[in-house]
Amino acid sequence: MLYILKVIYSTFLVPPGIFLILLLALTFRIYRRQRHSAALLFTFTLLFYLCTIPAVADPLIRSLESRYSPPAAFSGDVIVLLGGGATMDTPNLDSHGHLSGYAANRLLTAAQLYHKYRLPILVSGGKVLETTGTEAEISRTLLLGLGVPDDKIIVENQSLNTTQNAEYSKKLLDTHGFSRPVLVTSAFHMPRAVIQFQKVGVAVTPWPTDYQTNVHSKLTWFDFVPASGALTNIALSTKEYLGLAAVKWY
Repeated sequence: MLYILKVIYSTFLVPPGIFLILLLALTFRIYRRQRHSAALLFTFTLLFYLCTIPAVADPLIRSLESRYSPPAAFSGDVIVLLGGGATMDTPNLDSHGHLSGYAANRLLTAAQLYHKYRLPILVSGGKVLETTGTEAEISRTLLLGLGVPDDKIIVENQSLNTTQNAEYSKKLLDTHGFSRPVLVTSAFHMPRAVIQFQKVGVAVTPWPTDYQTNVHSKLTWFDFVPASGALTNIALSTKEYLGLAAVKWY
């Protein structure tokens, strides 16, 4: 009973479900007086509904995440960790600032790789906005707390996007004599990141992480229930596909 109540309120009383309910109510209210407008509003509501369900969002983001898999074996000489967002002044154990969920998952994978293979880690990510933290500096502090020695961490703290991640990381790779980087970033972001590094002449071994959906799909009724996470995955996928389309020029 409690589970059913949770599904009801989390589906219909919070976004995006509450917006769907309001849109449907408005559609029915204007149907008799403005049938053409009601039909347009219903079409918009249906499209919005499709953008809020895992049944649509999961296959879309999986189409990006499935392009690369962690290699069974590799011969890398450095780990390149890409940032993915950070807060500036939130209190942390050793300092201030936290990584976003995407960036934190990437960092945990990089730390695991370090402890298994003892490769140095190049952390790439600057202060993207005035209100955000410097991602590489926050990552460095967290890696130190996870047992990665300071002399095994290389900081690139100027890049503001994936294009600059690749450009500025290449300079540091050349400076330190690294030629076989293992690239760690979110699985949905990996296709675009690999292309950006290729554009600057760096061949990487992709190590995707931070998966947003399962590798193997299993459709259930819950996949048709509106969820904010599905809407987020639609936005992430759209951004990445637009980025892939524009990568030739930027």
